[in-house]
Amino acid sequence: MSRKLFCWIIGTALCATAGLSQAQEILPGKIPAQPDSDEWHSLFDGKSLTGWKETPFTARGKVAVENESAILEKGFMTGITWVGDFPKADYEVRYQAMRIQGRDFFGTLTFPVYDTFCTLIVGGWGGMLVGLSSLDDMDASENGLSIMRQFNQGQWYSIRLRVADYSIQAWIDEEQVVGVYLAGRYVGLRRGEIALSKPLGFATYGTTGALRKIEYRVLPAPKENNP
Repeated sequence: MSRKLFCWIIGTALCATAGLSQAQEILPGKIPAQPDSDEWHSLFDGKSLTGWKETPFTARGKVAVENESAILEKGFMTGITWVGDFPKADYEVRYQAMRIQGRDFFGTLTFPVYDTFCTLIVGGWGGMLVGLSSLDDMDASENGLSIMRQFNQGQWYSIRLRVADYSIQAWIDEEQVVGVYLAGRYVGLRRGEIALSKPLGFATYGTTGALRKIEYRVLPAPKENNP
């Protein structure tokens, strides 16, 4: 079982709107110490897997870079994992994902959540489910916080994930699909090979998918943590 997190906060969820400033490239694996909160940084150059490695999933498909996209070919699971450090909280990640072939998850992202990890499922369990795995030891299909959403083959979807203020939020094409405070919640990864995606990794399952325009930004720390 992966490490778990118990957090307690009081408040109401706020929907954040991503800035649209141009992403700035950084060296692979290097996170700026004090970046501007409006500044997006590229994690994928569209030409190579610099900064990434193929996730060593069993029976994985091939990974290639074509047309400025990372192509994760159909396998049991196929993925790429960031090889450098990554913030544990107070950050956003945004990217575009497309299902090319198959009927399961295609733009799924495993990410840090304070001292543990979680996975944003995109198009899982038959092709439509969006949610988090795992919360309270329950998968996205079980924890009651998932939604069903149609995904068309060959269509790009813009996805944004935010971990801040002891909450997890996510948007697809600017529609909020995840919004949960971590008060009283156990957060962790599903048992199995998905843990190979830590600290930050993408995966497909029985599906060929494509990724592009992978970016992140660091957000201001909560006021109580500032000097």
